[in-house]
Parts: sequence; structure tokens; C-alpha cells
Amino acid sequence: MMDRIHQWLAVELLVICSVMWTVTSDVSNHKYKNGDAVPLYANKVGPFQNPSETYRYFDLPFCLPGDLKEKKEALGEVLNGDRLVSAPYKLDFLVDKDSEMICSKKLTKQEVGKFRKAISKDYYFQMYFDDLPLWGFVGKYVPNEQKYYLFKHLQFEVLYNKNHVIEVNVQTDPSALVDITQDKEVNVDFMYTVRWKETKIPFQNRMNKYSESSSLPHHLEIHWFSIINSCVTVLLLTGFLATILMRVLKNDFVKYAHDEETAEDQEETGWKYIHGDVFRYPQSKSLFAAALGSGTQLFALTIFIFILALVGVFYPYNRGALFTALVVIYALTSGIAGYTASSFYCQLEGTNWVRNLVLTGSLFCGPLFITFCFLNTVAIGYSSTAALPFGTIVIIGLIWGLVTSPLLVLGGIAGKNSKAEFQAPCRTTKYPREIPPLPWYRGTLPQMAMAGFLPFSAIYIELYYIFASIWGHRIYTIYSILFIVFIILIIVTAFITIALTYFQLAAEDHQWWWRSFVCGGSTGLFIYAYCLYYYYGRSDMTGFMQTSFFFGYMACICYAFFLMLGTIGFRAALFFVRHIYRSIKCE
Repeated sequence: MMDRIHQWLAVELLVICSVMWTVTSDVSNHKYKNGDAVPLYANKVGPFQNPSETYRYFDLPFCLPGDLKEKKEALGEVLNGDRLVSAPYKLDFLVDKDSEMICSKKLTKQEVGKFRKAISKDYYFQMYFDDLPLWGFVGKYVPNEQKYYLFKHLQFEVLYNKNHVIEVNVQTDPSALVDITQDKEVNVDFMYTVRWKETKIPFQNRMNKYSESSSLPHHLEIHWFSIINSCVTVLLLTGFLATILMRVLKNDFVKYAHDEETAEDQEETGWKYIHGDVFRYPQSKSLFAAALGSGTQLFALTIFIFILALVGVFYPYNRGALFTALVVIYALTSGIAGYTASSFYCQLEGTNWVRNLVLTGSLFCGPLFITFCFLNTVAIGYSSTAALPFGTIVIIGLIWGLVTSPLLVLGGIAGKNSKAEFQAPCRTTKYPREIPPLPWYRGTLPQMAMAGFLPFSAIYIELYYIFASIWGHRIYTIYSILFIVFIILIIVTAFITIALTYFQLAAEDHQWWWRSFVCGGSTGLFIYAYCLYYYYGRSDMTGFMQTSFFFGYMACICYAFFLMLGTIGFRAALFFVRHIYRSIKCE
């Protein structure tokens, strides 16, 4: 079984890494001759404003094809909620059809009610024709007439270049409507029309239509304005803080050097005064090391995802590629979490490294699993395609049990045997000094608010487009700009954490370990607050299922940001603290 899982992972990685080659190469199964059947699959239906609330296409009483077949799907496609089945429309290569009849169906009162409910919720359908996506609406509601109309005639327009399908569009015939306002049986003749047109667009550029929608000039102007705004804000604020911090530090070094020359027995003040406590290990050091391990793994996961995005793997509507990459890379990077957590835990003189590994493995996966169980139960109650089949859940469980866990343990053993020692420039005293009373704004929560605001202000403009892509139907492909914003986020998080750590030490508060972590990760809380604004102010999402999915999975994403940015904040603060205490004489 272990070999099978490893083979599956290898196959999925090869699929991910070969996507760009496949798209730009001469793919044989995308070549057709005159009259060949081109595969058309019906995927799902659902309310347009609720992207997570999707259902199987034939949950609505459309005409069933004579040979209904389900397409075998990869793990990522299932996670994405795709459930492809053969569609009732037959689109043969270069064969035009005019008002072709699919079936003549007598809708019962219950079936009419289903269609009417779908139209009232603005249902759309999604299909894939030769791996190209197409959408349409089930019907329309006319407010001034207060009537519901079902579309019964679809018009397909297909562009081709030699023996390749290049583009497909679908429209509804505005004159072919069926009134289903009344609760009574209705006879419907479902029809479709196909028109083939030649184009000069090469096959390797057929996906550009979808990616160019996010690269339109007015969109690019907003993105670049976002980056320029972020850079200017960051440069001004960080430059201002850097100038003050360096000047204060320089004065501190001069003062301490002068004090050592003039009065050796003079009482020390400021951050030098607590040199015997600043490297005292934090409370709950096992949890702290586990958080660092999880944060480091999530940072590595993010970097690998960006690498795949920048080389073009996640092109629009590459079904499930992102989800597959997330599952596979998270499993393969679990060794990083185990090594980092176990190594740092042993540096802090921890002894129960096995419990530390268990904590590391469950710190992020535990809340994610609980959230998934609740949301999957909700999706099952709604009979939605967002509910994962039992077989998929078993596969994910096997990946976690046979790949993630062993790599976590191997990383933990390697970290435990690394024999690394914690590098502390100053010796720690036996008893901790008492922390003097501090004003309210030096408390943890106010400091977190100050620490999270600056990094959030650098990314909030870009957040709208990311949210509109994840929780809407907007396409996002400008990964280079997103990567620049991510780099800015890391720099600002590191710098603001260093600044707040210095001011904390200058106030003779030596409990900076956890403070630097939560201050660095506080941007995740700001992002979750933005979720509230986006849901109620910028989207039209409604219903218990969509609300649960939005706030449930965004809580997991923001928690991941908290762990990742907290790790970055602490690492930056640790580097700074070591540097300044190495620069003075500590007895």
C-alpha cells in the first residue's frame, strides 16, 4: 500500500510538472477529423452568487443522454467539486446542426418546481467541451411580468483551426422560452444548434482568452497601483522606523560603552538591563516549537506553489491542479515541519520530543480536519458536489497516514539527532527579573493590532481580486504581481516585528518570544476581519451552506497565515535580538 501511495504521488507530481508542456505540445487526443465526436461533459449547476453551492447537472430534470457515463477524475478535480458526466448534446467535429432535437419531455409539477426554484436562485450550468469551459443560465425571471422562463434551445458556436478545437461559446435562444410560472405540467422540446467557424488562433494559445481577462489594461493599472501604493507606504513607514531604530540603537551602544568605561557598578537600564532574562526559554516551549515547525512547512508550501504558478502550471480551468499541488506538496514537506519543530524543541532543552511531534502534526491538520468534517456534513445534507465521496476521504487519509506522518517522524528524528545548541550571546540568570508595570498600549492585544495593520495595508487591495477569484467567478492569473505582494508582506512583517520587539525590550519586558510570534501572525486576524467586510459588502453570497464554507475555510486559511507569518516574525526578531546582545558586553 505504501508503494502504491508513493506511485500515486509521483504520478500526480509528474502531471503537475508536465502541464505546461502538454498545453504547448502537439497533443494527439485533441486532434479530430471531420465527423469525429468531440467530448462534451456536463459538470455542475448551482446559484451563480454561491460558488461553493454546486450540484450535479442532472439533479435538474434535463434530458438524459442514451449512454450516461461518468468521467474518471483526479483527486484535485474531486476536491474542486467537479463531477463530469456525458452531456446529451452531440457536437461532432465540423458538423453544423440546426435546431436539433434532444428530447421532447413532459415536465411534472415537481420537475417544474425544481426548474422554477433554480431560476429564482439564478442557477447557471457549466460544461467542458474538449477541456474548454462553457457556461450558461438555466432560465430567467422577468420582474415586470413576474414570470419564470426556462431556456429550451442552446446555440453552440465553435471555433476551430485545422484539426483542433480553439474556442467554444454557448448562448440561449431568446425566442425559445417556456413559461413555467404556474405549478402545472409543461411539455418542453429541448433543442440545440451548432455552428463551426474557422479561426487563425493557434492551438497553443487557446487558453489565452481566459487568462487575458485578468490582464486587461484597466485591471493591470489597478494591480500596479496596488503594488506602487504598497511599496511607497512600506518604504516610507519602514524607512522612518529604520531611521529611528538605528539612531536609538546607536545611542544605546554609545551610552552602554560609556557606562562601562566610567562606572562599572552603575545600575543598568533599558534592554541591556534584562540581558540575563532575554534568552530565557518561553512557556509552553513544546507548543512554541510545534508552531514554528508548522509555520515553516506552510512557508515552504507557499514558495513551492508560487514556483509552480510562475512557470505556468495553474493556467485557467486546469481542473484541480491547485488542489492536487496543495495536497501533494503539503504531504511531501511534512518532514520540514518535523525537523524544524524537533530541532528547535531540543535546543530549548525539551525532553518529550515524541509528544512534540504529535503536536506538530496536529497543530494545523487538527483544526482543518474538524472544519472539514463539519463542512462536509453540511454539503452532504445539501446533496452538493462539494461533499467529498468516501473513497476520496480514504485516499486523503492514506496519504496523511502513509506519507505525511512517516515524513514528519523522519524529519523529527533528524532534528532530534542534529545536536544543535541554542545560540545565546548572554547567559541566563537562575531567577527571572520582575517586569515593571507597563501602560495599556504595551499589552499583547494593542501590540498585535499595531503589528498587523501595516502588513495588511500593503496587501488589502490585492486581496479583493484573490477573494473574487476564490469565492467568485473572476479569473486571477497575474501570479508575478501576487508574488511581489507576498515578498512585500514578508519584509513588512519582519520589520514591524523587529521594531515592536525592540520597544518591548527597551521597556524591560523580556517575554518577547510569544509576543513576536503573535504580532507577526496578527495579519491573519486582519485578513479574517476583511472576510466579514467582503462577505457582507462586496459579495452576494447567501445561504447557510455558502456562509459556512466561506467562513469555515477562510478561518483555516487565515490560521495558516497566522502560523506562517508568526514564524517569519519570530525568526526576524530572534536574529535582531541576538545581534544587539552580541554587540555589547554581557556579564
